[in-house]
Amino acid sequence: YGPHPPWHDVQLALRGPVVGDVEAVFRERWEDPAPLSRSPLTRLRERMHREDVHADRLPPQTPDPAPCGTHTVQLLRTYPNRLLLGYPFAPDGERSIARGYLKSLRRARALIYLEDQYLWSPRVVAGFAEALRRSPGLRMIGVVPAFPDQDGTLTLPMNLIGRINALAELRRAGGDRVAVYGLENHAGTPVYVHAKVCVIDDVWASVGSDNINLRSWTHDSELGCAVHDETPDPRSPRDPGGLGDGARVFARELRLELMREHLDLPDGDGDGDGDSGSDGDSDSDAAGGSLCDPVAAFEAFRAAAAALDAWYEGGRRGPRPPGRLRPYGPPDLPAGRRLLARPLHRVLVDPDGRPMGLRLRKRF
Repeated sequence: YGPHPPWHDVQLALRGPVVGDVEAVFRERWEDPAPLSRSPLTRLRERMHREDVHADRLPPQTPDPAPCGTHTVQLLRTYPNRLLLGYPFAPDGERSIARGYLKSLRRARALIYLEDQYLWSPRVVAGFAEALRRSPGLRMIGVVPAFPDQDGTLTLPMNLIGRINALAELRRAGGDRVAVYGLENHAGTPVYVHAKVCVIDDVWASVGSDNINLRSWTHDSELGCAVHDETPDPRSPRDPGGLGDGARVFARELRLELMREHLDLPDGDGDGDGDSGSDGDSDSDAAGGSLCDPVAAFEAFRAAAAALDAWYEGGRRGPRPPGRLRPYGPPDLPAGRRLLARPLHRVLVDPDGRPMGLRLRKRF
């Protein structure tokens, strides 16, 4: 990606009572008596440089801010099961991020829209694969980095093998209902996708620090927000999943905003009512006039990526087609490198932080 990589990321600004939950997380971490690092070298450096590693006393926590919107926000976390110096507020670890995803995936029926830095680990994508097998009308779009951010002789295969296996699991379950893309800017430079976003059926949305891999779901310290908007979205289809949940304004508009960016559509395009009788013939109508509809959105991504690929294959003659999407296909790894990469990936790249009982029962 070069020394100054193009970067795609997503964050939330939080207001209202959830701010009190964020402060509680901060306080738990700040007041945790465990050392900042278990590394002997790091602790030696702290002593040599007389670094201040002791937490100052915090003022009392103030009451939560008053409600100020229509969004119910659930703070989700991951903490590992630390055997010796465990977290006093999570002695067996915490995996509410994993549980939030798995609970929501059980209701997925129309479209899973995912942006993720890694999308690793068959043990994690199993929940997505199960949803695809259960619902033959369900589609899944993934937006990922085209290349890992580590490309060493050992680190590159370790990074690739998890995604190769994860995508194979998803495609076994969903076939051509699963589409994965990388991003590039208008200069043709790959864009590094650092976002961690998931929108399911335009109802449930998640944004946080957690990735779709075992490390983020069980091992690292992660913080994410699941958002359910109380305001129904009036645009068609009003209930994409058909379960009575109804599309919600926040989740749908988050998905549409990201899709417009990747399709090079102006703000407001792509949010039509999805009626098939539209007689608009502009490029924006054709590409995204009904992005609210899961099938139309899936096809709009496919068509934009195919057009850009065809432009490159044709020698880049004529104007560059709109959009930033390139179909993603992980490179093949020789059998010998796969054999070496698998155990290294499990131990070093994507470790499992669950208690042994949960590992054996394959639960979170």
